[in-house]
Amino acid sequence: MIFKDYYKILGFDDSKANAEQIKIAYREQAKRYHPDVNGANRNTEERFKDINEAYRILSDTASRRKYDRAWNVNIGRRKNREKYGNKEEKTDSIKDGLFGMFFGYAPKKYKKQEEVVGAKKGEDVETQIEISLEDAFYGKTKKISLRTVSGTLKTITVKVPAGIRNKERIRLIGQGKKGEKDEKPGDLFIKVNILEDNRFTINGYDLHTKVYVTPWEAALGGQIEVQGIDDIEKINLESGMTSGNQVIIENKGFKDGKGRRGNLICEIQIMIPEKITQEEAKKYKELQKISKFNPRITKTETA
Repeated sequence: MIFKDYYKILGFDDSKANAEQIKIAYREQAKRYHPDVNGANRNTEERFKDINEAYRILSDTASRRKYDRAWNVNIGRRKNREKYGNKEEKTDSIKDGLFGMFFGYAPKKYKKQEEVVGAKKGEDVETQIEISLEDAFYGKTKKISLRTVSGTLKTITVKVPAGIRNKERIRLIGQGKKGEKDEKPGDLFIKVNILEDNRFTINGYDLHTKVYVTPWEAALGGQIEVQGIDDIEKINLESGMTSGNQVIIENKGFKDGKGRRGNLICEIQIMIPEKITQEEAKKYKELQKISKFNPRITKTETA
């Protein structure tokens, strides 16, 4: 089993860092190797997982004390040998030889260290859930059922944070498989899949929506109402707008997780009524007689 140097993972050369230094180092490393920053990269995902695991162990006083004993056996002594030569190694060999000669077994403290190194943390478990775009925007508490090793169903409550992105993972510490001996269980990672929405599409933190207008609204312009994800917005149409034109409403898009929001981008689509009344037909004919507009003539020809 490969022993992980959690201090090195967080950027330390030794085990002398205090709690505040560990917290700061964790934040820096987590930000640098976060999947949102690096995309789908297996190496950075594993590094990000190691960073979280290191912080979980070193931020807890009891688990850090236990880990430090193993760290001294695997890392600390080697560093001391490199620094002071073989003096410590010879002393340890003499001690081990005396214990073996007179008692026939290693001291209890060495046994404890070996047990710590050999014991395994429980395996992590991965699953996924589906939520609507609206639930991703507001946040949602969901219950999921997982089948345990023994075959029974285990129900877990998951709090989906507001502003979560598609394919992001939620980590529930200690909800994975049980560890060996006194080791902690693994973690549960839940990938969140956001379902397609019939009103909005999301691009980064911007929300895109189609706004359907009448021919006369497009021709005359004016103010109309648009349904946003969390409120009804008002936009001003300029006269002469055509299908495909966009109106941008700032800070009304999706949440970015830092208290800000993207934009709501409204794409104008002019709709023609499928059926019209006799009175409407009469007005259209009158407009046809007086209007000089011909969309089949290019701007160059009319200039």
